[in-house]
Amino acid sequence: MDEFALLDELRRGNNDAYKQLFITYYSPLCEFASQYISDDDAEELVQELMLYIWETRESIIIESSLKSYLFTATKHRCLNFIKKNQYHEQVHSSIYEKLKDQFEDPDYYLINDLTEQIEKAINDLPENYKETFTLSRFGEQTNVQIAAMQGISVKTVEYRITQSLKILRVKLKDYLLFAAFLF
Repeated sequence: MDEFALLDELRRGNNDAYKQLFITYYSPLCEFASQYISDDDAEELVQELMLYIWETRESIIIESSLKSYLFTATKHRCLNFIKKNQYHEQVHSSIYEKLKDQFEDPDYYLINDLTEQIEKAINDLPENYKETFTLSRFGEQTNVQIAAMQGISVKTVEYRITQSLKILRVKLKDYLLFAAFLF
């Protein structure tokens, strides 16, 4: 089946077309992504891309070839992944710089626990809240950009971020003194 027929069948919800897409492109995309990021992260990223394609199959618009679209989407997802990881490193460095003088006090050794608790609390958020919150706080995306990426309204983005912050405040209430500058 050529790309256009495959894409047409995919838009119609044909499971066999999706399987063919997955079988044809999964391994090459993983190999391509592993040039930018670790193998495990590459596999997860490509799986997320494949899921995204299935979920948005009816509205997917491809201006060039399907192959070109998939490899370009993979590259952009890899670059966003790298950017997000760099931002996380900057946040950790910032936390360290702000608190390094206070490390002499044993109470401040809670920073590792704080970091773990923050990551756990964020990971425990409902999936759509977590994705929106992460894009907002760690992906440096505006609410308008997030709304466009997720296909939702800006009000929904604002609501998800507000709800995420409420949930995180409750879960991290014992650490709010340390975490106040993050939220």
